[in-house]
Amino acid sequence: MKIAGIDLGNDSIKVVHDGSREPVIVPNIVTPGYERHILQEEDSPLKALDVTVYSPSLTHNNRRWFVGLLASELEDNIELEDMDNKALSDQSLVVALTALAFTGITHSSYQTSSFSQTDELEYVIGTGLPVRTYTRFREQFEQRLVGEHEVMFMSTPQLRGRKVKIRIRKAVISIEGAAALFNLATQENLQIQNEEIYNGVIGVCEIGALTTDLPVIRRMNIDNHFSYGEQMGLAGYLDLIIREVEDQFGYTFPSRAKLSQRIKQQNYVIQRIGEGQSSIKPIVDTYFSRAAQRIVDLIKKRWKKCPDIQCFYVIGGGAAALKPYLIDAAGPIKLRFVQDSELQNVYGYLKVAKNRVNQSLTTDTAQ
Repeated sequence: MKIAGIDLGNDSIKVVHDGSREPVIVPNIVTPGYERHILQEEDSPLKALDVTVYSPSLTHNNRRWFVGLLASELEDNIELEDMDNKALSDQSLVVALTALAFTGITHSSYQTSSFSQTDELEYVIGTGLPVRTYTRFREQFEQRLVGEHEVMFMSTPQLRGRKVKIRIRKAVISIEGAAALFNLATQENLQIQNEEIYNGVIGVCEIGALTTDLPVIRRMNIDNHFSYGEQMGLAGYLDLIIREVEDQFGYTFPSRAKLSQRIKQQNYVIQRIGEGQSSIKPIVDTYFSRAAQRIVDLIKKRWKKCPDIQCFYVIGGGAAALKPYLIDAAGPIKLRFVQDSELQNVYGYLKVAKNRVNQSLTTDTAQ
């Protein structure tokens, strides 16, 4: 049985397996699939995830989907919006199952005897929900994940015709941001590596695409009174940038994922019709500065309400994108940032799942 952490981010789904530090990241974008006219096959399966998915939790089954990078290039792609709830989202489940199937059969420790047979994978997974939806939707989310699902790869290079049956035996649901802190506080063997975090009162600001979560953690326990979540993230500001770029320069980004990729690479120059070029950095600076100021205001408010907080860690994909803007907006207030900010949750989910499995084994042995 495999143990995996899976972060159902509104911008991307991230999966990491026990024994591996290399996560697979799939943009949380889909578009209805069809027979592709392939002039040259892609050099990586991740660039052409073309699947048919069955799950008892889906509203519509056995539909064909282009997923991730393939969908991000198409104009009719679907990205999650503010009103979407990842605990109930069919789109997030389709992308998550595709990512689990892909990582399961391409993971270095996986062996298969025949490409003609159905590959069968069993999982215990760790995952999470935002603060505001955790209490109400945790059980429903768990029920949607646990069970038997099936993914069939269609035109995906190297995986064409592979059918993968996924059995999720257990799903351990954490709160976004809290799992990330657990990862920072512990070693790979789950022993304590940072006493300050593990035994302290720590504030977390986890900036996602559609939500910003501000859990307060006391000795690795969630503070029910002061933990808070805001229904805002980076996606709204990316949408504003896309619209402003289109209005000013007539250049259209087909998806937020394409714009995010440019920003991560610090490639702000766009090609205009003809031979002209323009920089979109002034537009990015304007909207990211506004986003950073709003988030710093949220952090100040939490800190004022709970003065016991010793320090604030800012994590998530939004933290990586906004770091210089957040530092500028925070002024004399020191905020803590970490490397691989967008991966802290998924590493934390894996550790939480491993911890739960270890506890079950200890209980079984004692009995």
